[in-house]
Amino acid sequence: MKKLLAVLLTLALCLTLTAVAFAEEEIVVAGIVFQDDQFMNMLTKGYQDAAAEAGVKCLTDNTNNDQAKETELINTYLAQGVKGLAIAPLNGDASVAQLRAADEAGMKIALTNTNANGADFIVAGYTSDDYTNCLLVGREAAKFILEKYAEETVNIAIVQFKSLLPDNSGARVKGYLAALDEAGVKYEIVADQDAWLQDTALETASAILTAHPETQVILAMNDGGTIGSTMAVMNAGLADQIMVFGHDGSDQISSMVLDDASPLKAVVAQDPYGQGYKSMTALINAIKGGDYSETKGKCEFLDGIVLSAYDKDAVNAWRVDNGFDAIG
Repeated sequence: MKKLLAVLLTLALCLTLTAVAFAEEEIVVAGIVFQDDQFMNMLTKGYQDAAAEAGVKCLTDNTNNDQAKETELINTYLAQGVKGLAIAPLNGDASVAQLRAADEAGMKIALTNTNANGADFIVAGYTSDDYTNCLLVGREAAKFILEKYAEETVNIAIVQFKSLLPDNSGARVKGYLAALDEAGVKYEIVADQDAWLQDTALETASAILTAHPETQVILAMNDGGTIGSTMAVMNAGLADQIMVFGHDGSDQISSMVLDDASPLKAVVAQDPYGQGYKSMTALINAIKGGDYSETKGKCEFLDGIVLSAYDKDAVNAWRVDNGFDAIG
């Protein structure tokens, strides 16, 4: 009888340990971005922090603007049994088709940095309203331009990324120009070039200044373009003659806005960390069986914040809120 009892106790213990092991089976998720810049790095950190807080393993990768690599990564994660994917997709149509297939194969999907059409299968999505954000910073730019040039026609160069993400880039340009039109700014566009990484933007903006010495304002549509354009103006010794207005917030960009010697006067800071954190949180909730009916198939816009040299206290407040030290 004692032997039988011992056997039964051992069996019960084994079943308990097996059940615990099953209940604590490791959940693996993944986060993908499409290039290596400060915005995408902050987005990735949002993925990682949300996963860490939930006790979930998070794999991350970068497609480096390569659609084929994006497809390869999605398929690789599927084969590895990754339960869910938070992604900043490279192309609205091509990416969504591939992500839908992944969803049908059992991988849950959350989107960041895009408001992709037809993505009714996603558990949630978080992005920025490109047009509205640039309308806001464009209104700030108009104040600077009118203060300096009044009724003069201003020569503007645009540095954007339309060959990479035409919808996003185009919406940003339209937002800027709508704000200038709204304020009655007279302008002529003397150059419109693509350059979204810092090094190439530095080269492109420098070439624009050489080809168009009449340039008085540069409008840059992302963080790499903003930093590169600002550096190009400073390197040319034209910081007192040319104003730069840009996009995205970071330690480097906000410090440029605060620098009296910098030509960068205002930017709109998105919330890439919030996008990453919220999307990964929603993804993990769905994987664990939580209710996501309120966010399914929807993308929520996270408001941008204008950082302006007109209000340096607000810029420093933004820095502190985002984990950077105040300057000055």
